[in-house]
Amino acid sequence: MSKFCFFVSLIFCCFSLQAGPALDRALDSLSFVHQFHSAILSPDGTTVAWTETIPGTSGKQQESVVYVKDLRDPGSSPHRIAGGAGSEHVLAWSRDGKLVFLSTGDSGEQLQVYVADKLGHSKPRKVTDLKGYIDEPHWSPDGRTIAVLWIEGLTRVPGPTEATLPDSGVISSKVYEQRLALVDVSTGAVHAITPPEMYVYEFDWSPDGKQLVYLAAPGTGDDNWYVAEVYAVDSSSGAVRHILKPPMQVANVRWSPDGKNLAFIGGLMSDEGSTGGDIFILPAAGGTPLDLTPNRKSSPNWFRWTPSSNQILMTEDSSGEMAVSTLDLASGSVEQIWKGAEMIAFSGDATTSAVIRNSWAHPPEVWAGRTGAWQQITHANASLSPQWGQAKSVEWASDGFRVQGWLLFPQPYDASKHYPMIVVVHGGPAADTRSAWPRPGLPLQLLSAEGNFVFYPNPRGSYGQGEEFTRANVKDFGHGDLRDILAGVDTVVKDYPVDDKRVGIAGWSYGGYMTMWTVTQTHRFRAAFAGAGVANWQSYYGENAIDQWMIPYFGASVYDDPAVYAKSSPINFIKNVTTPTLVAVGERDGECPPPQSYEFWHALKTLGVKTEFVLYPGEGHAFHDPEHSRDLFARIVKWFQDNMPAAAVQ
Repeated sequence: MSKFCFFVSLIFCCFSLQAGPALDRALDSLSFVHQFHSAILSPDGTTVAWTETIPGTSGKQQESVVYVKDLRDPGSSPHRIAGGAGSEHVLAWSRDGKLVFLSTGDSGEQLQVYVADKLGHSKPRKVTDLKGYIDEPHWSPDGRTIAVLWIEGLTRVPGPTEATLPDSGVISSKVYEQRLALVDVSTGAVHAITPPEMYVYEFDWSPDGKQLVYLAAPGTGDDNWYVAEVYAVDSSSGAVRHILKPPMQVANVRWSPDGKNLAFIGGLMSDEGSTGGDIFILPAAGGTPLDLTPNRKSSPNWFRWTPSSNQILMTEDSSGEMAVSTLDLASGSVEQIWKGAEMIAFSGDATTSAVIRNSWAHPPEVWAGRTGAWQQITHANASLSPQWGQAKSVEWASDGFRVQGWLLFPQPYDASKHYPMIVVVHGGPAADTRSAWPRPGLPLQLLSAEGNFVFYPNPRGSYGQGEEFTRANVKDFGHGDLRDILAGVDTVVKDYPVDDKRVGIAGWSYGGYMTMWTVTQTHRFRAAFAGAGVANWQSYYGENAIDQWMIPYFGASVYDDPAVYAKSSPINFIKNVTTPTLVAVGERDGECPPPQSYEFWHALKTLGVKTEFVLYPGEGHAFHDPEHSRDLFARIVKWFQDNMPAAAVQ
């Protein structure tokens, strides 16, 4: 392959690149999507409540609001439940039908706890006057207390994908701990009941309301979720007892209705909030967890107990699709209630439930009713249609695995023509690409509207095919998963009209790393985009804000086994690169810090490989400024157009 010409640019704060009219319209269409959150059924099944983010003028997002809908009156319209002129978030029902939610009220800034005692008959009342970050309100069984997560005094939204604070001078060791606090509904009195040195990630009430089980770790919240342990606290005395130090990441800890057991999802998880693994059970008093779903060829990602305590209802990733199933504890048998090529957020039971549904073909809406036979409740996005091509699920064989991915067709599509293809590798690696309506940010699906096939492989390390598949890249980053991706590309090229000489690769986060890795290992791809990538696992270990996630994957710290980090580091193979590569990252990205992108870009420009580096000011791992996202997307489109031109095909 001939050497590409030398071209390099470092851009910090210059956002003049504009998308074309068609791409602008496609991006605008995503800005006007109504987004739904927390769709939940009342305990008697008569009312569904949800939070909804409503687009404002020029696509600017307004804050979210709470709506409720009486399912007994199909012709009635949803009505808003408001805590004032501000925005509402995160809601939960009490057993007797009261609704709690968080709202900024009329202040527009600080979230507080609000309660709607009688829906439609009285204005929701403000219960708290807290300072700091609050989240996840949950009623006690007797309805007298609301438990919340509270970080006293914190003025920023926590989380590893948020922008880090700039450092200077003596680096502070101050830690803002998220504690479990109880709110007296009648008086508004609040007191934290978990120790001040522990960061609490999630919790659940015991069925008698006397205890709460919670997941916590000492130290910074962004990093230590990966080593969090299970505790219980007495809701009256605050006495804490340790229950379990799990040998894995843990999420969705839930108390059984009879109070005898706890259950949780345990597995290899690379990101807090991206849940998958097996479902485990253990006595509430403590003991050895029992895996209820061993060797299952799917990845449970949420569950709840049924009232009998003998059965669990779960949702699971299954080869790029989602399923709703029941798990019988006695027999271990699983009965599937529903499965589809959709993304769903589920709330309810095996009989009646509310879900937020969306897919490649349909934008998000709230549905409710008999589980698996839901009726559509909202029609907020009825005017929207896909700006991308048809999606097909693709499967192929690689190293004894059956691997799945999604292929988006160009829009418009002519079967008599051959088209370029962009391979998009998802982040994680413990995640997967499923059928879902794109969200604003980095909607690479829209590359299909620019005349490309867009291929989304789910290689080893992904969810959807069981824990063995998710663990198959341990101590092997980049090696086996690249073989899976290349085998998938060969399958698609063989079966679909793809121009084999015009194939590119792109990704963000772990996908950005895989892009960096790929161009050091093969000349298969004509152009590349590496977003928020990792060039050098050895230096990354000491730079990132969440190093705890690396131990389960690499088996040891970089100080104890540097070789296992070195063998998967793109920088050690950098002289192999000839592929033109666009590099971008947020200035305050704590998950994949900018020095990693600098290191990769610096090597490419030194070696004379065509490259460009864009550093976006103030952004973290997830971008929040729409202008930054739009600028980046326009640059990606232009990069692939310039470096995979049709005229270059012989």
